This record gives sequence, C-alpha cells and structure tokens, in this order.
Amino acid sequence: MLSLFGLRSFSWLSSNGSQGDQEKAAESLEIPQAVLEADRLAQPGELTFEENTAGGMQRHLGLFSTTFLIIGRMIGSGIFSAPSSITAGVGSVGAALLLWVLGLALSFAGVFVWLEFGCMFPRSGGEKVYLEAVYRRPKRLATVVFAMQAIFLQFSAAPCIVFAKNLLLAANVEATEIQQRALALSVIVFATLVHTFLPNWGVRIQNGLASIKVVFLCFIVVTGWVVLSGSVKRVEDPTASFRNAFAGSATSSNAYATALFKVLNSYSGYTTAGYVLNEVKRPVRTLKIAGPLSLAICGSLYICANIAYFSAATPAQVGSSGVTVAAYFVSAVFGDTAKRVLGVFVALSALGNTMTATFAQSRVNQELAKEGIFPFSRFWASSWPCKAPSGGLLLHLLPSILVIMTIPFGAAYAFLLDVEGYPTSILHLLVVLGLFWLRYHAPRIPRPFRVWMPIAVFYAMGQGFLIVAPFLRPDGGKGDTELVYWLYAVVGMGVLLAGAVYWAAWRKVVPLVGRFRWIETKGTLKDGTVVTLFGREKRREVAKMEKKDEA
Repeated sequence: MLSLFGLRSFSWLSSNGSQGDQEKAAESLEIPQAVLEADRLAQPGELTFEENTAGGMQRHLGLFSTTFLIIGRMIGSGIFSAPSSITAGVGSVGAALLLWVLGLALSFAGVFVWLEFGCMFPRSGGEKVYLEAVYRRPKRLATVVFAMQAIFLQFSAAPCIVFAKNLLLAANVEATEIQQRALALSVIVFATLVHTFLPNWGVRIQNGLASIKVVFLCFIVVTGWVVLSGSVKRVEDPTASFRNAFAGSATSSNAYATALFKVLNSYSGYTTAGYVLNEVKRPVRTLKIAGPLSLAICGSLYICANIAYFSAATPAQVGSSGVTVAAYFVSAVFGDTAKRVLGVFVALSALGNTMTATFAQSRVNQELAKEGIFPFSRFWASSWPCKAPSGGLLLHLLPSILVIMTIPFGAAYAFLLDVEGYPTSILHLLVVLGLFWLRYHAPRIPRPFRVWMPIAVFYAMGQGFLIVAPFLRPDGGKGDTELVYWLYAVVGMGVLLAGAVYWAAWRKVVPLVGRFRWIETKGTLKDGTVVTLFGREKRREVAKMEKKDEA
C-alpha cells in the first residue's frame, strides 16, 4: 500500500547510515528521530529533509515568538472589521455569535489536523508539504495548484487598506483615493523591507505589535463588561441587542457560508507556524503548545469582543459600521475623540497582521521556489543578502501592490475576504482527506500527534459545506456585495484551475512541442539554500537511453 504514495520502505536506517548516526543527526536538528523517519518515508517534495532545511536563518523562533507569530497573524483587521459584514449578512446577534463559536470549533479541529501533519513533517510550507506527502501523482500537480493560490490570493492588501482607513480616521484627514492607496502601499513596502534587511528586528517588531493587539482586545472586552453592567450613561440599554437575539436571522445557506468564510479568515492564522517550521526551535514540541494556546487566547477574545460590540450598538448599527466597527464601538462609549485614538490602535493591529503575514507567506513562496516549478527559481528561492527569503518576500509584495493599486476600496474588502477563503477551503478539504488516506494506507508512519478521527470528520464536513453553500441562491438573489453572489467562488476555483492548466503546459505540452523531456538536478545557492533545477534533454537522446535500458 505504501507504493500508492511513493512512500519509502522502513529500511532507510540500514541504507542511510547507522542508527547512532541518525540519532546524532536528529539531536542536532532538535527533532525526534521518529519524525525524521516519517519525513524520509513520505519525503514531501523533491528535497530531502536535510536539503530542505539548509540555508536561511536556521532555528531562531522559540515558543514565545512562535505563539505570538500565530496570535499576530490571527488578530489582524478581521476582528475589528469583519463583524460588520458578518452581522449584515446573517441579520441577527444570535446568528453572528453562533458563527464565531462554530468558526472557533472548526478552527480547533483544523489545528489538530494540522498538528498531525506538522509533527510528522516539520518543514516550512504548511499545506504545500502536506499535499505533496499524499497527492504524489500526477507529479508536482498538487504543488503547482497550491502555488497558484499561495502566490496570487495570499496577498496582504486587506490589512493595508484597513491600516490606511483607520490612520486617516485617527488623523481626522479627508484623503483622496490616491493618497489612501499610497498609504496602504507604504505598509506592505515597509514590512517587506524590514523583513528583508532587518529580519531579527522584524520578528521583534511583530512580537511587540502582537502584544499590543492582545492588550487592545482585552481593553475592548473589559469595556464591554462595564457597558453591560449599566455603568456607561452613553449607552441607554446595553442588553437591547441580546433580547430576541435571533430575530431577523437570514434563511439562506449562502449567507451563512459567506459569513463563515469571514469568521474563518479571522481565525486563519492558526496554520501560520506550519509555514515557518524550518526556523522554529524544537518544532514538534513548540507546535503542540503554540497552536492550541494561541487559538484559545484569540478565540476567547474574539467572542467576548463581539459581545462588547453588541452591548453598545444594535445589529443594524454594527452591520452598517463598515470596516471600522471597533472605532464605532469606542465612539458610542467614549465619544468621537476616543474614536480617533482607537483608530491608531486598529491601524497598528493591521500593521502587525501585515508584518506576520509577510513573514510567513514569504517562507511558503521560498519553499515553492525551491521545487523549481516556476521560472527564475534560483532568484525567488534566494536568501541573499541577510539570510531572509528576499525572493519570497518580493513574490509576496508584487501581487499585494497590484491589488492595492487596482481594486476599488468600496466593496473590495468584503470581496477580497470571500475570494481568499473559497480556494483555501478546497485545499483544506484535500488536506484532511489526505489525512484519512494516509491513516489507512500508511498506518505505520510515526505520528508524534494523532488527531481523534471524529474531529477530523467534523472538520471535513465543515469544509465541504463551505465549498457547496456559496452556489445556493441567497434571499433576493444578492450576496454581501454588489457582485453576483457566486462570483467569488468561481474566481477562487478559477485560480486553482489555472494552476492545473499551468502544470499541463509546463509538464506535458511544452516538452511535447519542443521534443524534449525535463531532467531534474539539485543545486546549492551561495547562501546554502538547496533548489531543484530543470534542464532539457532532447527526445532523440531520450529514445537512445530508453533503448539502452531495454537492452
């Protein structure tokens, strides 16, 4: 059965050195020997574990930095902005709060699924690694399809837009659209430059901003408690929103699926540690602690923050507050001056989210470049000049600039969240189905962590619902934007389909037309990074080799 995955036999110890040598290697890498065994058996991608982890900044992220990396990625613009469109979509307080609870439950199920894969394959890349470990045929198809989603949809435009709007709100400045775009653009450029030339300071900055965000959310939660106690005279009836909490709830599954996408996008940072495991100290132990801990902290704060919002505003007011719902909340409680001050904190939160997203996604881009699947892979995989993935950072910067400079600010935020969320659900469903497949066909692979199967089934069912529901007609035939309600799902699928088309052209059509075949080799860059390289071999030479093999 192992051959279905292209998995190696369990005899690698005898053919790759003594057990003592393997134990020494495992100790030097701060990784249990059984984990190295699992990685060698499945070997995601074309690089061995040692080749994959060569070069770069090595292991510099401890438990604190990894936990705050996840928290910083999770607490971004979503919790301060998304509640407005979520409430507007589902129509009631009760439905909105239940979605946040359901999203937390699904996210915890996702954490446990990702823990099983991440502890088996402690490499940077996240879903890239897990898909490669399972879907090995057709060769590199899973890698290319994931690359399309990672490069073209995992941009950091949304938090940059939120930063610009909230900073201008705090400064009480009426800016033109060009000025707003320029300000949003400066955020992603700043994050890219810091992580490229001052990588250690980049980690310190994002840790500091994550701490500020936790304190900021705690402030909102405590303020909500004070409001609910009736001690704030500005809010006449703090419990009004919670009476008949489900009145006005939407009846369309499309509305709930779209709203759940936004909720899950706010929780989506729980996968972040898996993207950077090459740089995490004692990655298996750290991942087991940091993943559940960070999600528990953020989930508790998210649900309490939503209750705080509804204590000071009705569902209609929250739904119409736009991308500055947190500022609206503080304005209702403290007045317009406090609203402007809070705008600074929301802007800092968006900056922190941009910093962590840029940090993590650049590592994913570098891992994709190491596989040699797109042109100029040496350049994109480079860690020159400061051991940070400069090519991966640039590859993250370019689509972010394109989105910021071209998409209108009006309905752009809601549509961007929808487009990002849909293909992610497809890939996540493939990951959890791969877990089922791997459990059945390769049960002997060492697993430092095993998710309880009903939890994985629950997660798969949730992702399946998110894939189907956007095509069910909503009430009135209109979604949460002015665009056709199913458009974001079609665009998301189109991106993944484009990956399959690119793979077919690269692997099949171009070699057929050019009468050659791809020959894979490995090269080492000056910074120590190992990459897969592709050369061309003429078909005539290929035929000669095949005849020689037959003889």
